[in-house]
Amino acid sequence: MTAHALKDACLRSFLAELANKSPARISLADVAAGAGVPLSELRAEFDSVEDLLSAFFRATDRQVLAEGGPDSEDLAAEGPKERLFEVLMRRLDALEPHKDAVRTLTRAARYDPVLALRLLCLSERSQRWMLAAAGVDCTGLAGATRARGLAFLFARVVKVWLKDDEPGLDRTMAALDRELDNGAKLLGMLDNALTILKPWRACRERCERRRARRRARAERASASSSAMPASSAAAEGYSGA
Repeated sequence: MTAHALKDACLRSFLAELANKSPARISLADVAAGAGVPLSELRAEFDSVEDLLSAFFRATDRQVLAEGGPDSEDLAAEGPKERLFEVLMRRLDALEPHKDAVRTLTRAARYDPVLALRLLCLSERSQRWMLAAAGVDCTGLAGATRARGLAFLFARVVKVWLKDDEPGLDRTMAALDRELDNGAKLLGMLDNALTILKPWRACRERCERRRARRRARAERASASSSAMPASSAAAEGYSGA
């Protein structure tokens, strides 16, 4: 087994455990057994359960970033808020196969302040990359403030997403739109006065563009997965490599 395949197997095993157990109850021995590798090989790649959790965030970041930055075809013609909206929806799409694991993390963090702080730190780090992907400045103190604000904003949207079972995720998109409107000043994304006023026609056209992008992304993902062997598809679908 290659190092890349070993990491993917361990991460998939960890996420399967996380779908049913809080991080505090996950055994490294169970993760190794689920991955079909000895503990020594798991130890060679990961230091702890916390390291596996961090790897989950990094892999999700990579999957989102692999779809392109602010100059990509989907984003180049949009303003900062719309670019960030699209990037965060990509992130939710990447998390969709791991919804049960995210639900467990969200529930466990309510009763575990150490885990909650750890998740906040990981989320802030990830949101700096999401800001970069959207072409929003993420440098210096202002960038750190934006990343922290976006981490809290995204956590509120995730709560809606976890209860949204509609294929189009209309409730989730509406919640994200509201949150970005409310956080636009903090995030430095007020494009212009027309964006703030949001005329009805412009809003409708924006929603249509969003739905079209989501359909196109789903079609690309479906075509990509059907073209890969089953084992490759499982690894690629998670790691975004």
